[in-house]
Amino acid sequence: MTRTPYEDEIVISWPELHRDARFLSHELHRKGPWKGIIAVTRGGLIPAALVARELDIRLVDTVCVTSYEADDAGSAQTVQGEVRVLKGVSGDGDGYLLIDDLVDTGRTARVVRELLPKAYFATLYAKPAGRPIVDTCVKEFKQNKWIHFPWDIEYKFATPIKDGGRAKPGPE
Repeated sequence: MTRTPYEDEIVISWPELHRDARFLSHELHRKGPWKGIIAVTRGGLIPAALVARELDIRLVDTVCVTSYEADDAGSAQTVQGEVRVLKGVSGDGDGYLLIDDLVDTGRTARVVRELLPKAYFATLYAKPAGRPIVDTCVKEFKQNKWIHFPWDIEYKFATPIKDGGRAKPGPE
């Protein structure tokens, strides 16, 4: 397993994710019509549902892939392991949207792209190592940023700095 070095974290909120999914849907609507959507699990499930709603697509399937495992310390940042396809779909993807939340190193995306070479691959977010593999994305982040999605985090009260709360590092 290879540990990927992350120097900073970005938290994506539900409103931001929804806004980005609507923007992606607008772009994809202009390129359609589409036969259906294939979501890359698990990260692509929620973006795929949002795009399906916006484009009124009822046929939604999944490609089930795993490549990340929690590190020994159980932290939010994970270790990339072997890419394994747990469930594929038939065909080459022609006329279908392939949706994921993020393309990071591109390891998972390459495997999925090989399975469905004719699908239109769209992600909400991309990092430089994986960006060339997808057809479109909404936002690009630096490779050393760890992205926290709203379904992976808990929101809780933050103690004000004057009362002993800690400040997080600001943007670069």
